[in-house]
Amino acid sequence: MKANDLRADVAVHAERRRRLAAAIGEGVAVVPTAPERTRNRDSHYPYRYDSYFYYLTGFQEPEAALVLVGGPEPRALLYCREKNPEREIWDGFRHGPGGARERFGFDEAHPIAVLDEAMPALLADRAALWYPVGADAEWDARALRWLNAVRANARAGVAAPQALHNVCAPLDEMRLVKDAHELALMRRAAAISAAAHRRAMLAARPGRREYEVEAELLHEFRTSGAQFPAYSPIVAGGANACILHYVQNDAQLHEGALLLIDAGCELAGYAADITRTFPVSGRFSSAQREVYEIVLAAQRAAMDKVRAGNAWNEPHDAAVRVLAQGMLDLKLLAGGLDEALEKETYKRFFMHRTGHWLGLDVHDAGDYKRAGAWRALAAGMTLTVEPGLYIRAADDVPERLRDIGVRIEDDVLVTAGACEVLTAAVPKAVAEIEALIRDGRR
Repeated sequence: MKANDLRADVAVHAERRRRLAAAIGEGVAVVPTAPERTRNRDSHYPYRYDSYFYYLTGFQEPEAALVLVGGPEPRALLYCREKNPEREIWDGFRHGPGGARERFGFDEAHPIAVLDEAMPALLADRAALWYPVGADAEWDARALRWLNAVRANARAGVAAPQALHNVCAPLDEMRLVKDAHELALMRRAAAISAAAHRRAMLAARPGRREYEVEAELLHEFRTSGAQFPAYSPIVAGGANACILHYVQNDAQLHEGALLLIDAGCELAGYAADITRTFPVSGRFSSAQREVYEIVLAAQRAAMDKVRAGNAWNEPHDAAVRVLAQGMLDLKLLAGGLDEALEKETYKRFFMHRTGHWLGLDVHDAGDYKRAGAWRALAAGMTLTVEPGLYIRAADDVPERLRDIGVRIEDDVLVTAGACEVLTAAVPKAVAEIEALIRDGRR
């Protein structure tokens, strides 16, 4: 990393800490990172830091916590592992408190082992304690121990915080609107994921296994610098595409079937989330094309509603209206459009929402309603737009439509006007998909 990039990272995280300090007033905030998790016996899952902690610090090591002291002169204190040359031989480099303070711009840094001892003094005569209330039973217990330790000094005139607040609430509001640093990472994650989808479209063949196509996705992610898939990839051929969270990815691909791929990479903590559905053999059948075009029209209708000032639910409602009419046209539903919408009979074939927030988490932080009303979209918010149709085989379903599952998903940035599609590099028009597969396989 270049020196100017390093300074930019430090400044970005310091500004976020400043904003949170202003939000907590005279309180003290504690934001721990995620613990390491055992996979089996003495093997661990690959480590992934807590998103809230990383958003404020940029620090990626386990066993760490940020303490933010609010007030007229706010202070940011990091508690982390000490340097340990022997453990570094086994596990890799550790910054240690001194190195972390210098590298990440904290006011102070101390060993994580002294956190419990230090907290009562930091909380004395403070208005409130902010931490992720209810997220982890161990941290709940630690917070109560800190408060009780302060209360034990009441006769000496020391007052304990009278309020407990969930620090995730103000952080959720901060994380909803992405800054320039975040958007640069998300655009790069989207570009890597788009390339992976194009690669997968060319790799899929009748007779191959779903996991072989999954391997192509993962190869592109890693060789392009992404650290992980943002979630377990869905590579679902034929009827498997009608299982919303299908992750077995072990079935054989068949001539004439569709393949639904829902996959995105994680780059420097930020997720991409793309779904494309395409014919394994390279050409849509007439029935597949009919279903696909309905879903694509629904996505376009939803994207038209993704703009600052519109309510969160407007894209979903627009997509549902197109999908429900399509189901009526395909003879999947009886009656009229108003009845389908009122009675929600469309949910048999489209049972999920049309999108979700996207960022450090693939289903990112932030409420969808405020005071009982759908929140308004604002410039800088990032979300997915992902309508679908899942037509499971049944006696009352026309035979030509049975086991067709289609989802089309893109990542978009809210602007004052038309949304910016971050993942537009993956083709989704029928002619574009067929041309990519035809030309790429020659």
